[in-house]
Amino acid sequence: MHLLRIYAAGLFALGLLLAPSESKAQQPGVRLGVGADYWVDTSAAFNFTLGVEGHVAGPVFVGARFGAVLVTDGNIIGVPLDISLRATVGRTVYIEGLAGPWIFFKGDTFKAHAAFGFGLQGKAASIGVEVGYLDPNPIIGLRLGYKF
Repeated sequence: MHLLRIYAAGLFALGLLLAPSESKAQQPGVRLGVGADYWVDTSAAFNFTLGVEGHVAGPVFVGARFGAVLVTDGNIIGVPLDISLRATVGRTVYIEGLAGPWIFFKGDTFKAHAAFGFGLQGKAASIGVEVGYLDPNPIIGLRLGYKF
């Protein structure tokens, strides 16, 4: 029972950290992100990305993200390039669509990527899940982001 209270307090603190604010969540900006993915039947992939986004209308933003990816099977390095469409639903939930080529420096150079993401958006931090396809298999992962 004591352990349950500790977990509840931790979740409450996380909720306060991710509390919504109109200040950064609804403004265009730059987003740093990290992710860990399971590329089905292939390997694990870890990425670090930088995204830029601009306001389209209401809660909708369009942008691009790029960065570095490491595929653990064979230690393959690559560059993810995606166009994104992101919307905030309500005050704390976001949904996004992503598509673009990922460039690898070993094996097949260009791989198609398309994904759907959703999660929680706070003042500046976000946490979510991304589900999609990275040629030739599905991919699912966790994303953490921080918006400046």
